[in-house]
Amino acid sequence: MNTIKVEIFGTGCKKCQQLEANAKEAIASLNLDAEVLHITDPVEIAQRGILSTPALAVNNKILSKGQVITSDRIKSLLQG
Repeated sequence: MNTIKVEIFGTGCKKCQQLEANAKEAIASLNLDAEVLHITDPVEIAQRGILSTPALAVNNKILSKGQVITSDRIKSLLQG
């Protein structure tokens, strides 16, 4: 199975940290092999077309912007 690349975009605020925790919880509950990155550079965030954070991307596809989605929602997105 390939490693999934999960990216959290945000400056490190409480909402961004919660989204990262939710993503890690979803990955663990699905027993997936994933690399979780937290992107805090505002230039990189803007270059990816993200105007509101926190945002979540899986394998370079942005799945949510401007909200903290639950680990259950992230699980459903990861399952496809």
